Amino acid sequence: MIKHVGKHSSKRVVILFKTVPGEEHMCLVCYTDTLPRHIHDDIMKALESESGQQAKEFADYLFRFTLVDGNNALQTLHKEGMIKKVPTNQVIVTPDSKSNVRLDELNNILKKMSAGEEAVAEMAALDKGAGMSGKRRTNEGRDMGELRAPANSRSIPANVDNSLSINDVLSDEQLAEQRLTQAQKMQNEARALLAEADRLQQEAATLTGAKKPNGITKPKKAAKVKET
Repeated sequence: MIKHVGKHSSKRVVILFKTVPGEEHMCLVCYTDTLPRHIHDDIMKALESESGQQAKEFADYLFRFTLVDGNNALQTLHKEGMIKKVPTNQVIVTPDSKSNVRLDELNNILKKMSAGEEAVAEMAALDKGAGMSGKRRTNEGRDMGELRAPANSRSIPANVDNSLSINDVLSDEQLAEQRLTQAQKMQNEARALLAEADRLQQEAATLTGAKKPNGITKPKKAAKVKET
């Protein structure tokens, strides 16, 4: 079973954020089949890694993941316009070839997990494949498995772009704090390197002073003291 994968409109996606802050009916995804080969391979490598699978939100791990070309994975997806915002009820989570569940239903179950054993039992039923075909209980004769937008999604302004800036997900304060942490780490590493360079220079100076260019060793000061 692989987490953070699914389909949207029959297209394979990697789910970056299961919900968007302030818009719980929306999520952030990237379409794997449209990714450039060098980015696709790195993203899939990160996805299948232990850290990627353990991440609560895959984007959190991508924020710390570096592509082969040295660029930050999440920032690259954002700059290249590869992150899309779509309704959660239109995303089908596909952890394996036999199981699937709508992302909005999965989000509701995860939200209720802390409420008690009933939600845990519901999650166990989903894991066993029960009700994971997209057809669940009916409401007033309508199939709950139909992919339809929730009522609040109909009020989304028409000028909302499908792509979402990373700054809309991570606040300026959070980004600033991360930058400062990275800067402090780099400064500490730089100080350590300068200290090591200074030590090596001192050792070099000692070795140069101990021997003449022709290899003749200089008399030691201790020897001069004994002669007097």
